[in-house]
Amino acid sequence: MLDQLSAWFPPALIDLFITSFWETLVMVGISGALGALIGIPLGVSLRLTDRGGVLESAAFNRTVGGLVNAVRSTPFIILLVAIIPFTRLLTGSSIGTAAAVVPLTLAAAPFVARLVEASLREVDSGLIEAAQAMGATVPQIVFKVLLPEAVPGIVAGLTITLVSLTGYSAMAGAIGGGGLGDLGIRYGYQRFLPEVMLAVVLLLIVFVQAVQSLGDWFVRRLSHK
Repeated sequence: MLDQLSAWFPPALIDLFITSFWETLVMVGISGALGALIGIPLGVSLRLTDRGGVLESAAFNRTVGGLVNAVRSTPFIILLVAIIPFTRLLTGSSIGTAAAVVPLTLAAAPFVARLVEASLREVDSGLIEAAQAMGATVPQIVFKVLLPEAVPGIVAGLTITLVSLTGYSAMAGAIGGGGLGDLGIRYGYQRFLPEVMLAVVLLLIVFVQAVQSLGDWFVRRLSHK
């Protein structure tokens, strides 16, 4: 059995698996963090400027909301190709792990924004009204009322985002983005090694399960506070 496994996965291929998995971690981790840094403030602004919000502004909300919806509705593979000039401008290349982070971040940010907005909508409006009655400023309402109350929902949304980015990263690998997707295409498909493709799929499943389980654990901990 060990000899058969050694034949299927020689040391050089195992090294490729380790490198590819690390590239996937880098792509998902960095784009998830950058997407959160952009998406959370964007989601907060959408909630504040919504009808009945603290800073109600229909024009701002429609404009920003329209841009968010436009990016969200664009299939990732099309977004990946469409922003190649922008990716080259930022990273100097359109292939590789660093280049893949750019479209992954652009895909993640509007996704996070809508999930954050939905979480903030669940916050009891009575809490906001009470804060306003006590003379709280907008930043105080955001950081002392809205965000603390919505933290479990936001963490759940970020978990969903990371899971989605894992799938997107595999798609990016199909056009030279690196990671497990690139490994599966180059070796599993182009070189007719179905065992490599199967191993890539299983590894992605395990990774997604680990991310989801960790996210669910954080949500439970935060919900009990």
